[in-house]
Amino acid sequence: MLFKRKPDWLKIRLATSGEYQNVRDIVRRHGLHTICQSGDCPNMVECWSRGTATFMILGNICTRACKFCNVTSGKPEPVDWNEPYHIAESIRLMKLKHVVITSVDRDDLPDYGSSFWASTIWTIKEINPETTIEVLIPDFQGKIEFVQKVIDSKPEIISHNLETVKRLTPLVRTKAKYNTSLDVIRFISKSGISAKSGIMLGLGETEKEVHEIMDDLLNAGCQIITIGQYLQPSKENIPVAEYITPEQFKKYLKIGIKKGFKHVESAPLVRSSYHAEKQI
Repeated sequence: MLFKRKPDWLKIRLATSGEYQNVRDIVRRHGLHTICQSGDCPNMVECWSRGTATFMILGNICTRACKFCNVTSGKPEPVDWNEPYHIAESIRLMKLKHVVITSVDRDDLPDYGSSFWASTIWTIKEINPETTIEVLIPDFQGKIEFVQKVIDSKPEIISHNLETVKRLTPLVRTKAKYNTSLDVIRFISKSGISAKSGIMLGLGETEKEVHEIMDDLLNAGCQIITIGQYLQPSKENIPVAEYITPEQFKKYLKIGIKKGFKHVESAPLVRSSYHAEKQI
């Protein structure tokens, strides 16, 4: 299937800086994974040039195969329990004031990786006590006791992406269920930690459905939302149904604020961790 031609507003700046090179070198030296690279994020150069990166823990092979995602799926390698230290040390070397951590899904592990999540957060806090932390977690198959492990490690923001509207969820996400994700967000919100979520547009959703997903997130206690354009990373992924205009994204930003979100990032190239430091 052919790729849809991208409009001019999706052109990406490719110029690099010394800070970009520094972040890249530290990531390579410590053998770390970033969702910036694995997910082909269009903002990687911009974010790395600002000295920020989103680290991906638990390896770079996911046990799921969501149709929108470019992360490799298959049988993951064994867990590397030295990884939390390497990430924490990299954060120290980068002198990051705010860091975002995400992961692949690890349905192969007894607790879906939740203990590793907690260990990573505590290690970052120990080595970088002044650094604030946002985590973008999987659904842990809806097992609240595993979400609680992340809550107990006390990151400043816990995010879980709904990704797309309810009607399209079975077509786009593997195993994940719309209502299960809402339950995870609701549980996070009730803990008192800021709850965040992200959605992609251009998969065939209607404007009414975008309004509905905003309402569902707000009713679950979500305070922060990111809204961006879905970009097909390869011919194996689900195709783009529509490129949403920058004007429409601005409209959704205003609607989100009016509905009651405390912070909204809405633009074609927005991704889950885009401008995350501003959301603290």
